[in-house]
Amino acid sequence: MTGTVYLVGAGPGAADLLTLRAARLLAAADIVLHDALVDPETLAMAAGARLLNVGKRAHRPSTDQSFINRLLVRAAQRHAVVVRLKGGDPMLFGRGQEEIDACRAANVAVEVVPGVSAGFAAAAGIMASLTHRRIARSVAFVTPAVAKGLDTDERWADAAAAADTAVIYMGKRDAERVRSALAARGVPLARPAVVVESASLGNGRAFGGALDDLDVLAGAAGEGPALLLIGDAFARAAAEHRLSELPDAQTAAAS
Repeated sequence: MTGTVYLVGAGPGAADLLTLRAARLLAAADIVLHDALVDPETLAMAAGARLLNVGKRAHRPSTDQSFINRLLVRAAQRHAVVVRLKGGDPMLFGRGQEEIDACRAANVAVEVVPGVSAGFAAAAGIMASLTHRRIARSVAFVTPAVAKGLDTDERWADAAAAADTAVIYMGKRDAERVRSALAARGVPLARPAVVVESASLGNGRAFGGALDDLDVLAGAAGEGPALLLIGDAFARAAAEHRLSELPDAQTAAAS
């Protein structure tokens, strides 16, 4: 009899944001195949399990997805409890569907355990709701990143421009492209923007400004994972976290 693969959301980073079910599964796991950015404190919860790093990082060498799929099936043939620990939520930019399909094709039982996505942690960290009943009634979660071998398309930009609030994953290195694409679709360059680095972690930082400043804001972030938050809902947060290298708002308005 084969075991069960659990696609478990590790949350945005901080170990204490893990769900109770995720913690219980880690404690019971025989093997954990985890992403690169999972907090060591979270991995320590799987004290009796074999740990296997199968992480992916944008613009860096990464484990091939087809290889991960095969590992999951093979692990389930040898172990009762297989945890695939994925940053954030498995069903949002986490290749969750590909891994579900691979398990089902091999007749391996698979379950999904949701996690807190980094976009929500970023909003919480800067104390700015993604929605506001007066100014933000729609949210787009998008990424300009594409899988290797796929043609680049701009559907993400169409969605981000149409929404009141845009939460952009894996866009730090493409900040100028994001700025240009949204501006070309009529998004005002003065729209508030905040880049949040390492959301939920003790070394997390935020850099505020406007869409026009997006490349500068992204450049201020370090090597940690970052999200780009764009929308009028972030007006106060953008002012509170305004990047010091930018001219103050009054000077910018007068120029």
